[in-house]
Amino acid sequence: MARIINQVAVFGLGKVGELVAVMLGESGFKVIGYDSAPRDDLGFEVKPLDVQDTAGLRESLRGVDAVVSCLPYHLNIDVAEAAYDAGTHYFDLTEDVPTTNRVIELAGEQGAPGGRGAAFAPQCGLAPGLIGIIGASIAKTFDEIRSIELKVGALPQNPTGLLGYAINWSPEGVVNEYLNDCEVLRSGNRQMVPAMTEKERVFIGGIELEAALTSGGLGTMCETYEGRVHRLDYKTLRYPGHFDQMHFLFDELNLREQRDLVGKMLVDSKPPVNDDVVFIHAAVEGVKNGHPFRENHVRAYKPLDISGRTWRAISWTTAASAVSVVELVADGTLPHSGFIKQEDITLEQLFSTQAGRHFAEQGEV
Repeated sequence: MARIINQVAVFGLGKVGELVAVMLGESGFKVIGYDSAPRDDLGFEVKPLDVQDTAGLRESLRGVDAVVSCLPYHLNIDVAEAAYDAGTHYFDLTEDVPTTNRVIELAGEQGAPGGRGAAFAPQCGLAPGLIGIIGASIAKTFDEIRSIELKVGALPQNPTGLLGYAINWSPEGVVNEYLNDCEVLRSGNRQMVPAMTEKERVFIGGIELEAALTSGGLGTMCETYEGRVHRLDYKTLRYPGHFDQMHFLFDELNLREQRDLVGKMLVDSKPPVNDDVVFIHAAVEGVKNGHPFRENHVRAYKPLDISGRTWRAISWTTAASAVSVVELVADGTLPHSGFIKQEDITLEQLFSTQAGRHFAEQGEV
């Protein structure tokens, strides 16, 4: 089958965006990058672009089949609306619920009779994204599902200090997931609960971690599983004591309303590291083959060499997840119009792609 996507625009060439572009090239796509400033140090064409320039944004999508937005979440709606106008397939990494809700609206109009027939697939990162694909794939093997518990942590391998952390991801995103309320399923019903609550101990490969509820990681799963699953939630993994320190910062020091300041403080005090690790922990409980059963999918992903360069674990796991979804739309495995939920993608499909094979080949248990 001929690909329906050949040329892809990548918006935002930070560490993840740059690798998304590199991996798209490895998967056979023609790539053009857009960033706020011109760059000539990459192996693909890069053009400067101010995303808030409406005319320039729409012109940048002329002639491309798809766009992957690796921009801060508050810029994604502009890109999604431009993709809608251009009839261009749209992918992003957002955790932001209002952004996704707007993308769903646009996708519904694109998939309706008379629409331009473009696919809209937000939330293609780790959480939401990969973790939902894993959880849903496990759940499909159960006769009855009691609970789906999903956890992800992007952490330094060699933590120091009371926080035991390093800002290898967007500080803006980290602060939002700690402060915004979380959607969960309890007794089969959707509820909103405070972030950084319901803490528990978790052990992966002998390493003790703690997990607490954080926002955005489930994407559309609560809607998908409402009434079908008794309990569903997403928690972020951290080293023990981390969330107590964050409660001190936000509550004792009264900084909940100063998110930008907290983000800057975290970057200044806990800058990025190269020796990171991404922990994945998905568990489903229910009835399988007529008997109560719990199935776990646990992995620890570390930095990986791709195209002659070593990439942080958080960068390559996020990029590989996003590029896998682009591949699956391009080859017709996934629909080429309307909204695509991450939980509708199977882990087997993900593993079958050029980018997704890294998840099958890597990962310590």
